[in-house]
Order: sequence, then C-alpha cells, then structure tokens
Amino acid sequence: MSLSLSELAPANIRAIAPYQGGKPISELAREMGLNEADIVKLASNENPLGMSPKAQMALEEAIYEIARYPDGNSFALRDAVSRKYGVQSAQIVFGNGSNDILELAARAFLTAGDEAIYSQHAFAVYPLVTQAVGATGVVVPAVEFAHDLPGFLKAITPKTKLIFVANPNNPTGTLINKTDLKTFLQQVPKHVLVVLDEAYDEYLSSVDKSEAIAWLTEFENLIISRTFSKAYGLAGLRVGFGLMHATLADLMNRVRQPFNVNSLAQVAATVSLQDEDFVARSYAANQAGMAQITQGLEQLGLSYIPSYGNFVSFKVTNASAVNQALLKSGVIVRPVANYEMPDYLRVSIGLFGENARFLEVLENILKS
Repeated sequence: MSLSLSELAPANIRAIAPYQGGKPISELAREMGLNEADIVKLASNENPLGMSPKAQMALEEAIYEIARYPDGNSFALRDAVSRKYGVQSAQIVFGNGSNDILELAARAFLTAGDEAIYSQHAFAVYPLVTQAVGATGVVVPAVEFAHDLPGFLKAITPKTKLIFVANPNNPTGTLINKTDLKTFLQQVPKHVLVVLDEAYDEYLSSVDKSEAIAWLTEFENLIISRTFSKAYGLAGLRVGFGLMHATLADLMNRVRQPFNVNSLAQVAATVSLQDEDFVARSYAANQAGMAQITQGLEQLGLSYIPSYGNFVSFKVTNASAVNQALLKSGVIVRPVANYEMPDYLRVSIGLFGENARFLEVLENILKS
C-alpha cells in the first residue's frame, strides 16, 4: 500500500496545529460584507499609532534599493542595538520577527529526546517550535494565569534542554517579579537554556522594566528575545532580535537563513530604535487606552486579568458567541480558547475611538 502524501512528513510535523493569528480586516470584510474602513481590529497587539514617522521617511528613501539583497549581517541595525543595550555585536542574533528567534533557539539546541518547558496559557509558538524539531514539550500548570517558577524548577529532568519564559506573558498579560525571576535563573542548572521572551518590555513602567540584559554576564545560559512588532509598530516588516552569550549567538546564526531580515525592515528598525519620543508616546497611549478599556469592562461587570502588555484578556459568558457577534459588528478581538481559556477573549489596546467602539458594541451584545 502506498503512503498518503501527509505520511511523507514525520509524525511530529503531522501533529502540529498551525499558529492562527488575528483575523485580517480584509478577510472579515469579505466574510461579512462589511466596509474595511468601518472595521476595528483589536486582535493582534499591534501599535495603534503605527510606526515612527522618522522610520517611515527612512523607508521612503530605502525603497529605491529594494533590488539589492539585504545586508545578511544587519550591520547598521546590529551597531544600533549594540550601542543602545550595551552588548557586543557578537551577542546579537536577528530574526524575521521575534518568532524567528524562538524558532532559531529550538533548531539550534533541541532535538528528538530533549524536553522544553513552558507555562500553561503561554505564547503558542513555544510548543510549535518545540514540536517542529521533534522535542517534547512539558507544560507547567499556571497559577492564577501566571508562570509557576517553582513548578518550572520541579519539572526539570535530565532531558530538559530549554525553558521558555514570557515576561510579560501573552495572552494573560501577567508579569514575573524581577527578584523572583533572577532567583529562578540562579536555580536553573547551567546546562539548561532559558529563553526570556520580552516582546512587551517597552510597555512596562520604569519600575517594572526588565533588568535582564544586565544579567547576561552572570547567566551564560540566558537568551533574551525582543521585537520591533509591538511598541515600535513594525509588525508588517517582521524584525526581532536576541541577546545572549556570543557562543550561543554563533550557534543560532549557523541555522539562521542568510537574508532573514529584509532591507526595509533593517532600515526601519534602526531608525525606530533611535526614536525614543515615539516609544514614549506609544507607552502613554497604551496606558490611557488600558485604563479606558479596563474601566469599561468593570462598568459592564466583566472580570479581567490585570495586564502589563498592550492587551487585556477578559472573562465573558459564552465567549465564542460573543466573539462572533463582535465580528458581525465589525470589531475584531482575539478568542483564546486554544490557550485553555475558553471563557476569555483578548482585546488589544487601540486608539480612544477604537476602544470606545469596542466597549459600545460589547455592551450592546451583552444586553441583547
């Protein structure tokens, strides 16, 4: 009997449930017969302010060089990241979004028989990249939707090679105390790598902001992942980076595609990194929007998980039906049943008018 085409792939690949992003505006418009201009998308944790105006100007100039291959080593961006964060250029790995950094870590350090640890309700990419390389994922139950670091330590076995920690976590928005996180790193065996995903760090207050980059000299097994997709507003260009010991960076660069960060992404990221005023405005807009949405949810009698990101997950009866009703009204949020949170929806923080539209439509749905 001949094999089916699907059986040509190994079992670990066949078993993967593909990552599902937020529904695009154009797709909803087609499905519901809506005008794209009337649709509000609050599903993908994007920056409602867009990108830095300085980055946009730089892109307009860079477009004329698009026929050329990008710099495979991202020299200008590497120099900018090195200067901003006080790390050596050899400690940096660039990715096609921070998802690429997570995948590069899995490809470089995991193989069949290895184990990777991550939390329940944590970012869906962790199990995806683990499974894709044939390793085994170990899920530690969350405590009040947050990472259980003592539980992580108990889950370590001789097979453990990698631990994924999201801080803040997506989709719950929970944050690990800096003292607790450093104590955890001190207790993790040195041969076990810790990937610290800090995609939302720019949305943290000065008090809560990560100090992990300063810890790289102390913890050679630490890999820090950052992105330009959130506060910097470059989600469509796909660029992220990892900071780590130079030896780890060298190994990850061996499995990295040579032109994984395109030339426009490099230009925009380099300029964005220097536009601190834009990041400050993005932070302020997120703070105001978070207050607007959480106060609105409280007025509707809905509970939510206090969030340190640019989104908030709230609990609602019959979440799936509410999500469909929101879609029919032209409001896109994110269902999170695939995160074992079937009674929750996640809403990204938008502009004032977008947040108000979401709350108004939600109120009408709950009243109907």
